[in-house]
Amino acid sequence: MNATKNMAAGLAGAIVLNLLHEGAKKFYAKAPRVDRVGEEAISKSLKSINIDPPTGKTLFGITLATDLLSNAAFYSMVGSGKEENILWRGAGFGLAAGVGALTLTKPLGLNDEPVNKSVQTQILTVTWYLLGGLAAAVVAKGISDKPKFQKLVNSLASF
Repeated sequence: MNATKNMAAGLAGAIVLNLLHEGAKKFYAKAPRVDRVGEEAISKSLKSINIDPPTGKTLFGITLATDLLSNAAFYSMVGSGKEENILWRGAGFGLAAGVGALTLTKPLGLNDEPVNKSVQTQILTVTWYLLGGLAAAVVAKGISDKPKFQKLVNSLASF
C-alpha cells in the first residue's frame, strides 16, 4: 500500500503545482514560467544528442508531461517515513524544490529569468512548490488515516 499511497500523493502534489503554474501565467505577468525553463531543458537535452527538438504545442505537451512525471516522482517521497512528520516533510520537500528551481537553473546552463525575474516571481515559485509538497503530504496522510480511502486506491491501482 505504501507505494500506491506515495504515488497518489506525489501525483496530487504535481497536479497542484502544475495547476498553479499554468493558471497563473494566464493572468499575472510576474508569474513564474517554469514551462519555459522546462522547454529549454528539453530542447537543449535533445540537441545534445543530435535530435531536433519539437516546437510549439508539441514541445509544450512534452514539457508538461515531463514536469508532471518528475514532480510526481519527487513528491512521492513525501509519504515515506514517520506519519507524525508528514506535513513537515511535505513542507521541506516543497521548499527544497522551490529553492532549487530558483538556484539550479543557471548552474544547469538554463535561463533563470522565468523564475527569477522579480522578487514576486521568486516568492511565487517557492510558494507554489511548497503548496505542492503540502498537497502531497495531505493526500498521503488522508490515505493513511482512512481505511475506506485505502480500499478505493487499491481498487483503482488494480486496473
